[in-house]
Amino acid sequence: REGDDRYDVQLRVDKAFRTSASALNRLFVPSLTLGNVAVSSVASLEEATGPTQIQRYNRQRQIVISANLVKGQALSNVIPVIDQAVKDMNLSPEYRSGLIGRSKEFGRAIGLFVFAFGLSFVFMYMVLAAQFESFIDPVTILISLPLSIPFALLALALTHENFSIIYTSLGILVLFGIVKKNSILQIDHIKSLRREGVPRLEAILRGCEDRLRPILMTTAALVAGMIPLALGGGAGAGSRRTVAIVVIGGQTMCLLLTLLVTPVTYSLFDDMANVRVWSRLTGLFSRRREPAAVAGD
Repeated sequence: REGDDRYDVQLRVDKAFRTSASALNRLFVPSLTLGNVAVSSVASLEEATGPTQIQRYNRQRQIVISANLVKGQALSNVIPVIDQAVKDMNLSPEYRSGLIGRSKEFGRAIGLFVFAFGLSFVFMYMVLAAQFESFIDPVTILISLPLSIPFALLALALTHENFSIIYTSLGILVLFGIVKKNSILQIDHIKSLRREGVPRLEAILRGCEDRLRPILMTTAALVAGMIPLALGGGAGAGSRRTVAIVVIGGQTMCLLLTLLVTPVTYSLFDDMANVRVWSRLTGLFSRRREPAAVAGD
């Protein structure tokens, strides 16, 4: 200790006194009652093999096995194989196995992203229900979102990119926002035409025709903005490429399907809205409070 500072000092025996077992026996260790005691009086030395380093986790010994993935292989495919290999070893009850590092975070990420997907659907439904003042229209818009997931995964397969739960899920979340926006443009314009007295079928056809240009323009702008990420290199290029390919492939391939599914779904759910139960619910939801009359002097 020097002033307010404390320095840890470690002593090491000279090399001449630690090169043989006989030299180690002549070393002394401190004792509270007898002073310095020879090591040979309290311990016996034997030649054997042992680990050069002992690692512990939660005060238990651990052995870390690490490996690299071969080219073209994904971590999601390797983890089940490792788990099955550990089960086949039939280890004693005192042995336990688990994942650490990226493998552990991969398992956590799956559950967290499923939770994030669920929350995203709930929040989007709440916002759309308040915007359109309807319980059914948000379902019409959101039904196109699950259809974009297979196209996003297909884009990864066609480009031979590895599936990364973190970056693929991030790209799917971005894709949800774009696909939902296209459906909102269609449904909002269709409902606006119907409020003007246009018949339903004509409103659907005119709504899709009028909103085709802005949908194509936003899709083209999005794809063009993602192309540099998909073709770029450098540090982290693989992660950025995964997100870009998910967005580009998913949005491009599900564009036509969205333009077809959303109007058809709107027509089907509009028929459902005319059912007496749904009519009562939507009537209660969309009922506005009339302004109170103010008495004058």
